[in-house]
Amino acid sequence: MSRIGKQPVTVPAGVEVAVNSDLINVKGALGALALAQNALVKVENNAGTLSFVPANDSRDANAMSGTMRQLVNNMVNGVSKGFEKKLTLLGVGYKAQAQGAKLNLTVGYSHPVVMDMPAGIKVETPTPTEIVIKGADRQRVGQIASEVRAVRPPEPYKGKGIRYSDEKVTIKETKKK
Repeated sequence: MSRIGKQPVTVPAGVEVAVNSDLINVKGALGALALAQNALVKVENNAGTLSFVPANDSRDANAMSGTMRQLVNNMVNGVSKGFEKKLTLLGVGYKAQAQGAKLNLTVGYSHPVVMDMPAGIKVETPTPTEIVIKGADRQRVGQIASEVRAVRPPEPYKGKGIRYSDEKVTIKETKKK
């Protein structure tokens, strides 16, 4: 059996988990998330701990038990603590500005780039060169962060662009004559 799938998920106080035949619903202080049930995994709720058992002895059921466990664990952590991604802008004149549910980027193009944030995702700009994306759904937070980064990814010669705050960009050497 999957090592991750063997570990139970403990549900903290203030988080409600409802396991139905087709959905797993998680509700907490930061929102509500839902995940479709998989026929290969049996989910059991035992007084605040969720356990994930493969339905049969197949390799797919074993792998899916670990996957389902981690997805539900991310949902529980998301509605209780939340997830965030930090981005940094490097370049002369590069700046970001959060205006409600919109992110206004000035990153060297002839026009500013305006991005709409979906519901459940909050964007903050503590400084003009930092962007913080927050939300309860780990996958959506990462997806939005990668879409913002794709507006102007870091280039390899000077390192200018939008990068994750913990990202290391290796700078290439320029051509020599």
